[in-house]
Amino acid sequence: MIALSLAEIADITGGQPHDIPDPSVRISGPVVIDSRQVEAGSLFAAFDGEHVDGHDYAERAVAAGAAAVLAARPVGVPAVVVPDVEKALGALARAVVERLGTDVVALTGSAGKTSTKDLIAQVLQAHAPTVWTPGSLNNEIGLPLTALKATAETRHLVLEMGARGIGHIAYLTGLTPPRIGVVINVGTAHIGEFGGREQIAQAKGELVEALPAEAEGGIAVLNADDPLVRPMATRTKARTVLFGEAEDAEVRATEVRMTPAGQPSFTLHTPTGCSDVTLRLYGEHHVSNALAAAAVAHVLGMSVEEIATALSGAGTLSRWRMEVTERADGVTIVNDAYNANPESMRAALRALAAMGGSARANGGRTWAVLGPMAELGDASLAEHDAVGRLAVRLNVSKLVAVGGREASWLQLGAYNEGSWGEESVLVSDAQAAVDLLRSELRPGDVVLVKASRSVGLERVALALLEREGEVADR
Repeated sequence: MIALSLAEIADITGGQPHDIPDPSVRISGPVVIDSRQVEAGSLFAAFDGEHVDGHDYAERAVAAGAAAVLAARPVGVPAVVVPDVEKALGALARAVVERLGTDVVALTGSAGKTSTKDLIAQVLQAHAPTVWTPGSLNNEIGLPLTALKATAETRHLVLEMGARGIGHIAYLTGLTPPRIGVVINVGTAHIGEFGGREQIAQAKGELVEALPAEAEGGIAVLNADDPLVRPMATRTKARTVLFGEAEDAEVRATEVRMTPAGQPSFTLHTPTGCSDVTLRLYGEHHVSNALAAAAVAHVLGMSVEEIATALSGAGTLSRWRMEVTERADGVTIVNDAYNANPESMRAALRALAAMGGSARANGGRTWAVLGPMAELGDASLAEHDAVGRLAVRLNVSKLVAVGGREASWLQLGAYNEGSWGEESVLVSDAQAAVDLLRSELRPGDVVLVKASRSVGLERVALALLEREGEVADR
């Protein structure tokens, strides 16, 4: 963050200094909400959470080096006391971004947001200093915390924006107004909360509505292949740039193919030329994600050769998203357990099927260890059934459905598609899945692990890799 005095922070947030001997003292370190992350000169934002009240850790934060606390009440140490810490944090983020003049790139979508954000960040980082959302910190707290990491050297700020209802993205764009907005897709994630895909599209489109007009530099980057995203061009005054495999897409892919390992390769076309790309990521769905990143890089002035080189070198920045690890015994574990919705489940299964080609050639099998998908409302039974059916259609060797009712629907779908005998099995929990896999895996097998975040199915992948103590990015 750029250095601000406590007096300036009080002015920006509408707060009152308490126990501050010298208001001219500047915040020179990061803004944090966890006292364990405090560095010298930090500002500690004290949130009263569901399980922990940050105000109770104010003294510890200052003792660890924080210059002051952003708090909702006096805490006995130097603090700027505000009516609402969350809103104050947002106001501070907006003020900092406006002072820096950094290009803000915001993106949203139903599936693949984090993977796409990671690709955009890596491509732009090859061009100029870039700050981006770590993991999936894409809400009212995570977004300003990310923005406050920007410094005077930062050229690009890449922000992932999530939504659980109408108005959420509009609120986030008010915190850090973007110049470039990217909508990658509209699917069924959180459909139980939204009520339908049309409502999801309405919410996602709030991003392009918030962009400045084309004359002021606003650019909407839209997926030409998604029938609910393409029409968002009518909801913005910004310039529209389409990406996808459609012929009229300004940034598009042709000759899409898969390597034997399941990594996509394609020819990238932009208005400045074409160049070949082979991704290090797994699954054909990453072609669309890569095109979104390429479109952003293109409008920010990168050449097609620079974009292709950066995309071909990009990896996975966020944990447990198609994280592929080969064990010493030749078993490959694909940990995609951070989250799941119907679209990402289908993409992961197709990636597993693509990887299975080389696995079968070496005598291996493909395993889909799947758990429930949350927040699907009335569509839950049909969506779980459809995923189970797809596993059979893709010739996955064995489906292991983990959990209760929703998991039984996964197995039911496989059964209804013609998978009988030992091709699918229902187990009660993660430990039961681990026990089954440990007894049956053999060299050459490929194991996909995926479920909604609340299920915690990453425990299966970590146990198979003997990395049980690992913690995910948030």
